[in-house]
Amino acid sequence: MAGGVIVLTESNWHAEVINSDKPVVVDFWAPWCGPCRIIAPIIEELAMELGDKVKFGKLNTDENPNIAMQYGIRAIPTIMLFSKGEIADTRIGVQPKEALKQMILSHI
Repeated sequence: MAGGVIVLTESNWHAEVINSDKPVVVDFWAPWCGPCRIIAPIIEELAMELGDKVKFGKLNTDENPNIAMQYGIRAIPTIMLFSKGEIADTRIGVQPKEALKQMILSHI
């Protein structure tokens, strides 16, 4: 799956994020969120660049409210980096590509 962004759901969350053998960057988003549409291509670019070392996934908070509640998502976009099933880092709001890239690289 190198280079792709996985669609995350409540049914595949444990397999793709919690039990992942690689770090996972999760973009918590919703279709009505303007800033989410701004950050989406940045996440896709990073997935193409770093997808061999890190998994990238998007979780629609409207369709998967239980996971959003579990992780205390109060604002979107929220980008979380999971390592070994635990939250390693979090960024809220639109972030420059380089800032996200540095955040990711600091954990791999």
